[in-house]
Amino acid sequence: MNLSRRTFITSAALAPVACGVPLSYERGIPVAQPNPAPAIRAPQVGQEWTYVKRNVFDGKNLGLITERVASIGSTIVVDRSNESGEKLPNEIQGPWGTVIRDPHWSRVISFNPAIPLWPQELASSWSKQLITKYSLAGYPDNAYGWQEYMSAHGWEQMTVPAGIFLTLRYQNLINYVSDDDNKVNCIRKETVWFAPSIGRWVARESSGSYMIQGQLGMPNLEDSLQWQLTSYK
Repeated sequence: MNLSRRTFITSAALAPVACGVPLSYERGIPVAQPNPAPAIRAPQVGQEWTYVKRNVFDGKNLGLITERVASIGSTIVVDRSNESGEKLPNEIQGPWGTVIRDPHWSRVISFNPAIPLWPQELASSWSKQLITKYSLAGYPDNAYGWQEYMSAHGWEQMTVPAGIFLTLRYQNLINYVSDDDNKVNCIRKETVWFAPSIGRWVARESSGSYMIQGQLGMPNLEDSLQWQLTSYK
């Protein structure tokens, strides 16, 4: 898929996202832009965040996931585990706030070059187009196109099980090339509430869709998921 086609797809899909409406039922209370902008908590080994994961369509609880800063060096490794203590694929950042390996999708993906995890400027008007390549875990030699439009949509006071947080709500609209040649027009959408005070997001929602080559009608929907912070340290 060439760049002009990717740009066309992104522009066409952007309309429902640019208005700043969350993907499902999550809501925060709008607040004024803080001045100065709050500092982002720096990473330290042992910092930890636990999230409850749910299916947005039926509200089903899909479990608890704990993420913990395991090491800090040329990269920052965030280990992950479920409520049974079973290890999950880890996240790798480098530097802080820039993701190299992202395990939050249905398949673990690695970016080259790495891309921001949250807005690089904590301002309601910030936006950026990101173009990179991604590879799937176990297949590092196969790279596919990934185009992402990240845009901030305002500061909100957000209430989740872990408490009340000042957050910057931002959205990602992603158009990517699938490793399955039969899948085209692959789109993912995210709404994220990032809390600088804890150096992590407190709520996150994602959904996706794709078409099959030659398919007519409505796109195929992927799972629509939600994460909420239940505790942190």
